[in-house]
Amino acid sequence: MASDFLYQAKGLLRQHRVGSQATQAARLKTMTLIDRQLREAGVKRLQLRNLKPKHIERVLSLWKEQGLSAGTIKNRMAHIRWVSERIGKSGLCAASNASMGIEQRQYVTNEQKAVQLDFGALERISEPHLRMSFRLQEAFGLRREEAMKIQPMQADKGTHLHLHKTKGARPRDVAIRTEVQRKLLDEAKALARSGSLIPSERTYKQQMKLYEREAIKLGAGFKGHGLRHAYAQQRYLELTGRLAPAAGGESTKGLSGEAKTLDFEARMQISNELGHGRESVTAVYLGR
Repeated sequence: MASDFLYQAKGLLRQHRVGSQATQAARLKTMTLIDRQLREAGVKRLQLRNLKPKHIERVLSLWKEQGLSAGTIKNRMAHIRWVSERIGKSGLCAASNASMGIEQRQYVTNEQKAVQLDFGALERISEPHLRMSFRLQEAFGLRREEAMKIQPMQADKGTHLHLHKTKGARPRDVAIRTEVQRKLLDEAKALARSGSLIPSERTYKQQMKLYEREAIKLGAGFKGHGLRHAYAQQRYLELTGRLAPAAGGESTKGLSGEAKTLDFEARMQISNELGHGRESVTAVYLGR
């Protein structure tokens, strides 16, 4: 039986369905975890609106003891802040992660995580909408959810794709640069017609589970996110004329003058196309 705290948290999340389904699910997961960990710590009969800084400090201390990454902790704190604002307690935790002793997120660099679609393996995926989602991920650097929820007919603006069902609800445009992209998008529109790339008989959750099962056919350890890495590295080559460090190119740490400026501008362009908007995150995709 759910505690009062979790029951109330679930009600709040149902009332405020903001952000992508993945973001909403992550918020629920964080609140469920907080409920369990506080109860295990001896906190009894907690109500959502009685959540106090001491409760946040307790779970934060536990997460640090567990050795969780700065990125994981920051994501959970973002969920806590989101909930606290909606219960009228925006001061529940400090606005600055640094003031709470949370380290800066460290981005792993120079690890090659890009993958290419094996079209022989892709043909073994019988569901056409899912097969198209994989291809759009590779061609436009889309996230999994974006590649399923996209409505190609509405997204196609001629010179670019306009994406609005995105992580964090941050709309963005991705240029249609090549004939290959144009042909693929036309195929996607013919398949989806006026809808999305989730068949009408399935929910997003069902399509995501199918995605995860079918991805196995694309090779051991295949992760769709690797298609975004490949997209980013291809764009870096196009924009700078150099291989990205993660793709075997030379380190950019010694760049100066025009070369340094070009590197920064390319990274910002790629970051925006991927839906991040921060230069620092490109180290994950491109290396340094």
